[in-house]
Amino acid sequence: MAISWIYKVWILLLPIVDCALSSYSEDQCSWRGSGLSQQQGSVEQISLHCSEGALDWLYPKGALRLTLSPRLPSAAVGPGGSSSGLITACVKPSEHFHGAQLYLERDGVLELLVGDRLEESPPTRVRCFSRLPGEKVALFLQATPHQDISRRIASFRYELRGDWTVRLSLDSNPISSNEGACRPCNNTELLMAVCTSDFVVRGNIEAVDEDSELRAAVIKVSTTRVFRQKYALFTGTGRLTLSGEIRTLLQCGVRPGAGSFLFTGRIHFGEAWLGCAPRYKDFLQAYTQAKLVQQLPCELAVD
Repeated sequence: MAISWIYKVWILLLPIVDCALSSYSEDQCSWRGSGLSQQQGSVEQISLHCSEGALDWLYPKGALRLTLSPRLPSAAVGPGGSSSGLITACVKPSEHFHGAQLYLERDGVLELLVGDRLEESPPTRVRCFSRLPGEKVALFLQATPHQDISRRIASFRYELRGDWTVRLSLDSNPISSNEGACRPCNNTELLMAVCTSDFVVRGNIEAVDEDSELRAAVIKVSTTRVFRQKYALFTGTGRLTLSGEIRTLLQCGVRPGAGSFLFTGRIHFGEAWLGCAPRYKDFLQAYTQAKLVQQLPCELAVD
């Protein structure tokens, strides 16, 4: 498929050398602009340096070139303590995404991720993909011609993570494989997850519902202890009555059951997604053994 380069928004996952030509948003995480301010055939250069943010392109016209070169944390090292250099990227188009089409380009082959949504069509869900070291991957946002562009806004949020979040990636129409996402964590992965996860809580499964739109299982959790949470995911009227929801892939087959669990995971577009979730007694045994041989990657105030 041939696409004129002047109509592409390039979102590269590699730093670029022509930084002098780039324009930056104030917070270097998000950008908002209008195609009406661009000259015909021009390409506006934008560079962002965060692992998550948003782009709002009003009245898409002309082209943007957006490079993403996030300063990933040291936690980009995998749960086993090694780094593969793999980066997982996800985009979540807005419910009213109009005026453009978003493509994934991998080694010169284009694949449509998000089409120019019609009024009656359902919104596109989250799309994820991974980039291996040395692999040439880009996203292209191509403005589509419309006589009336007054209501056209191409808007999406993005997230980029190191290979420590591969297990948590959700993709409603897979480009990258979720193979292994339901596999139980080994002790090394578990102890690393305790150190690097966005949330670490002890609790019980009260119920499991199905989110048909996301094709995900929604685990309703009542907590007995919150060790850490990046945002207010688990809330309630008192310290001992906190509750919240954690999502995981539907094919993992999570069912409600008795017992206390340690739940860990990441925040994915504002929602909690499950990482490692052993029974608490199994976690405590692994933690105690690692502490005895001085192989704890970090300490947790366990019972």
